[in-house]
Amino acid sequence: MDTATVTTSEKPTLHLLCGKIASGKSTLSAKLGSSPGSVIVSEDYWLAALFANEMQSVSDYVHCSSKLRSAMQPHLVALLQAGLSVVLDFPANTRTQREWMMSIIKESGADNRLHYLKVSDEVCKTRLHARNAEGTHDFSATDQQFDSITRYFSEPTVEEGFNIIEYL
Repeated sequence: MDTATVTTSEKPTLHLLCGKIASGKSTLSAKLGSSPGSVIVSEDYWLAALFANEMQSVSDYVHCSSKLRSAMQPHLVALLQAGLSVVLDFPANTRTQREWMMSIIKESGADNRLHYLKVSDEVCKTRLHARNAEGTHDFSATDQQFDSITRYFSEPTVEEGFNIIEYL
């Protein structure tokens, strides 16, 4: 009896998420990660597991996130080169963050999709308040922290080389 092997010529994809706090990045990542052959790698999960007690300020987050990115890059490249698509639930909210993500794409040879959630500050803050009240997210943020972090947000541009998908 002949057995058929199913193969796909589709390149593995690095899915990136750009959007302000509580814009829906983790919700979208869960949806994207449910596709066969995909794995989600969540910054919030890893930061909470490794550095929760060390992160008391935005500068602490920047420091810990940088350490995590350095440690994760070879693993992410290996996953993509092994044929898995990766939903990278790390914020792609600054040009520096996106440059790091592009280096993974170039090193791995993977395809990419940058999912840009264009949600207003007002909607994000309403969602943030609800999320904080539920207590189910790895981190909570105050309105002041939201404003402080959002100051650094920069919209992605096509010149950066990503395949951008906008969600309004």
